[in-house]
Amino acid sequence: MVTTKEKYKLRRFISMLEQIRGRHTELVSVYIPSGYDINKIINHLIQEQSTAANIKDKTTQKHVIDALEKMIRHLRLFKQTPPNGLAVFSGNISEKEGKANIKVFSIEPPEPLNVRIYRCDQTFKLDILKQMLEHRETYGLVILDAKEATIGLLKGTSITVLKHMTSGVPSKIRAGGQSAMRYARLREGALKEFFKRIAEVVKKEFLDMKNLKGILVGGPGPTKEDFLNGKYLHTELQNKVVCVQDLSYTGEFGLEELVEKSKGILAKEAIMEEKEIMQKFLSLLAKSPNKVSYGIDDVKKFLEMGVVETLLISEELDEKIALDLEEIAEKFGTSVHYISTDTKEGQQLKDLGKVGAILRYEIYT
Repeated sequence: MVTTKEKYKLRRFISMLEQIRGRHTELVSVYIPSGYDINKIINHLIQEQSTAANIKDKTTQKHVIDALEKMIRHLRLFKQTPPNGLAVFSGNISEKEGKANIKVFSIEPPEPLNVRIYRCDQTFKLDILKQMLEHRETYGLVILDAKEATIGLLKGTSITVLKHMTSGVPSKIRAGGQSAMRYARLREGALKEFFKRIAEVVKKEFLDMKNLKGILVGGPGPTKEDFLNGKYLHTELQNKVVCVQDLSYTGEFGLEELVEKSKGILAKEAIMEEKEIMQKFLSLLAKSPNKVSYGIDDVKKFLEMGVVETLLISEELDEKIALDLEEIAEKFGTSVHYISTDTKEGQQLKDLGKVGAILRYEIYT
């Protein structure tokens, strides 16, 4: 699984390269698959240098040949291709007409590359790296009781409401006799119709969804079990139900409670990693405020003292400041966690100044 820190690093790398534009097709992008012989790539680039000599525009010709030479020299620094492969980019980054500044950039991606690409264009080819920023695995969320249902989606650290429905099912009554039996039958029929409507929405939203890892179902009372036991769901979706949780809420709060109560299933997912470290930070902030710090200036001061155990950086923080803090953290063996703003805990960190720290021990100031 790609960590939040790896995604943050990759996002910064992509953002930097997106700013570069070539005046002509002079920016070179090369993707080397994991396990591929890097010497074969070098030989291929030497051949491309010869081909580039045929480019009519002499300035473009020189820029391409120089970019390839810079890339070849860079690749010769590697004894072999890194485990996940290598993405390399080279070209003239100068913004001044008539002045060249050939640079080379490379990154080992957080996931194995399985494509080999050589491209020369006015922009760097970055779509393959961008795909690694997308959350591949998603969970469907279904919560219901006799009155309402909410269908949602957990994608990475983000919980999204897809559909909220009300049943129109009449409440239970305690009257006796034939009228009560007839009322009960009407209520049962209305509930079945509601279950069918829920199942149709779930089918529409999830059946053809790629990377749907599972479906979490929850709700107050026994209604959720009645729904599942009645086999209303499409068979393929029924088989994707990975847990059923008793909840106190429906609606948006119910979705958050469902995710929270499904920790065991979601233990390896990014949202739980973020939630756990942020919950620890917020708990210490409430109970032992001298064991934590927040805000750029205070956190930096404690980092430089070497007393920070865990550094929390919001993805909203300016990347130059983030890099500065991370460099200090590395000197003192401080663990670094990048926190998204998709969760309520992540929003709290953003509101606290976008930086937080759990200290190695209490410090009184």
